[in-house]
Amino acid sequence: MTETMGDAVHAHEPHEDLGGKLNWLRAGVLGANDGIVSVAGIVVGVAGATTDSTTILTAGIAGLVAGAFSMAGGEYVSVSTQRDTERALLRLEKQELKTMPEAEERELAQIYQGKGLSPELAKQVARELTENDPLQAHAEAELGIDPDNLTSPWQAAWASLLAFSVGALLPLLAIAWTSVSVRVWACALAVVVGLTLTGFVSARLGDAQVGRAIVRNVGVGALTMLVTYFVGVLFGTTVG
Repeated sequence: MTETMGDAVHAHEPHEDLGGKLNWLRAGVLGANDGIVSVAGIVVGVAGATTDSTTILTAGIAGLVAGAFSMAGGEYVSVSTQRDTERALLRLEKQELKTMPEAEERELAQIYQGKGLSPELAKQVARELTENDPLQAHAEAELGIDPDNLTSPWQAAWASLLAFSVGALLPLLAIAWTSVSVRVWACALAVVVGLTLTGFVSARLGDAQVGRAIVRNVGVGALTMLVTYFVGVLFGTTVG
């Protein structure tokens, strides 16, 4: 009865891929955060140099597109390199399992023994896992790789592109939909709200202090806008 109730309580928990999903969510939050800060810096800086709405929006849109594609390209290259490395390691592991299976099974048993299992139980676990799916068992224990769940470079690229774009739209729309007299303040307010949200989510995902994460996040964004605004003012005054 107790086991049945326990199974019912934990049946909804996604144990298998929770770490991967959290990593994706964390990457999305960071991408959105980058989009907010980057484009806010651009539009506020240009607004410090000119009051022309077309110029400000053009710069903001260019920053959004360039930043989104830069993030996507960087993520694609990074994940592609990681995936190539993982595939090379898996090929090597498969070859070792084929040419020296006994040594590989002993190595797997030693890994589980090092995690606290008794020598006898470690050998039994290694033997049974190897009989079931040798590559899966050895790749996860020795390399930390799931052969059936390698990260997709295209998926990573699209996720980064969308996350950055969503974040970048916040300061861009805030400065576009308000009057000249208040648009810098409206943009700053929108950025503070956005960075507060991303700081809160990132802190909860990392089990960190929420207040500290929000202050750090908002502080970086505020400093970025302050510096770029006065650079824009200085540039506009010099050119004028």
